[in-house]
Amino acid sequence: MSGLRSGYRLGHLLGHRLGRRFGWLWAAYGTSALGTWLAFGAFPLIAIQVLHAGPAEVAALSSVGAAVGAAVAVPLGPWVEFRHKRPVLITMDLVRCAALLTVPAAYALGALTFLQLLLVSVVVAAADITFRAASGAYLKTLLPADDLLVANARFESTAWTTTIVGPPLGGAAIGLLGPVATVVADAISYLLSALGIRAMGGHEPRPERREAARMRTRDLLDGWRYILADAALRPLFFNTALFNGLVMAAQPLLAVLMLARLGFAPWQYGLAFAAPSIGGLLGSWLARPLVTRFGQHQVLVAVGALRAIWPVGLAFPGPGTGGLLLVMGVELGLIFCCGVFNPVYATYRLERTAPDRVARTLSAWAVTTKASAALLTAVWGVLGGLLGPRTAIALAGVLLLATPLLLPRRAAARLSEPEPTTRPKSPCSAEGRSSPGTAERFRTLLRPRRDREGNV
Repeated sequence: MSGLRSGYRLGHLLGHRLGRRFGWLWAAYGTSALGTWLAFGAFPLIAIQVLHAGPAEVAALSSVGAAVGAAVAVPLGPWVEFRHKRPVLITMDLVRCAALLTVPAAYALGALTFLQLLLVSVVVAAADITFRAASGAYLKTLLPADDLLVANARFESTAWTTTIVGPPLGGAAIGLLGPVATVVADAISYLLSALGIRAMGGHEPRPERREAARMRTRDLLDGWRYILADAALRPLFFNTALFNGLVMAAQPLLAVLMLARLGFAPWQYGLAFAAPSIGGLLGSWLARPLVTRFGQHQVLVAVGALRAIWPVGLAFPGPGTGGLLLVMGVELGLIFCCGVFNPVYATYRLERTAPDRVARTLSAWAVTTKASAALLTAVWGVLGGLLGPRTAIALAGVLLLATPLLLPRRAAARLSEPEPTTRPKSPCSAEGRSSPGTAERFRTLLRPRRDREGNV
């Protein structure tokens, strides 16, 4: 067995067949992820260049828009849980497409306003969270548990690839075609994603029916109750919310430090984050071999701790080439660790979530992550003004060093789950497929977008 593990080949990971339906889903994800990164920074750019918005308004597009969108998405998690997921996925793609298309339409008519940009950002944020919750629940029924990490790694590698390619292409498109060109591209990517998900076909298991016909107020908190009651999910929940929030909170201050204080050109600032993204691609490729060799829990804890040591280095760059290389080195280490951690963490989370709780759990998770990132970004904006950007970045880095204490301390067993409907049962793999849905859900959740979740 050890010989098999040590002889694991990357080609096996890339060549592992997950079926036609997953192929359509992967293609849909890749298309929408590319659209998202093509339009990276498009709304702030439009607000500044077209609407002549000030710093407070620009900050509101990312913080207030995300926070309100998360609040709007709260009741949608329980609503999604008891419905077929594929129609929800298609609907959320079409909602995002329609919302984004209102921006170039208003721009062409000379009627674009800041309020419209803010409302569109709210709609897109709420639809993103709902899509992730539904896609996680759907994927849980699509693949067996043994394939989940492979699938999550593919999503992760696609996310980092589009991160590398998208922003430079988007910048070129804006230069050639105008400020709303990438918004149009992003809208079209959602339309293509909806068509891809529709082309998947196949049968989706009927969701369990709720006892009450109407949603009760207590149902809104089901996702959080489930997370906090689980000894394995609870620490991971706080770890990811705090880690992602602190990393995201430091990014605006780093932009101020590099562009305003240290005199780096915008292209150098972009290069400092685009080039190290190759580390995320490499990390996602290595996630499965590392888990095969060392075990899921060991990789989760080790890499989760390693990723926390890098951000404090962002407080120390100086001017010139040396400072730029320092930022790139720190980002490379951070992104590589996240590239390994994200698919492993997503799979772990899905394996610990019961099939009838996936949508609510993932929705609660995404809402908390977005809300904490928005809150911490606002707090660190104030700290940056009081203490200076370098000191505030250092403070975030020091706090991040404590986040490994919130990682799960023990390996958790998979929950017993039904077999995926798309795969026949096999006597040899019945045990390994006892929790097929959890990991799948995690994988889709990763959907970079968007990080989205700010998933770094």
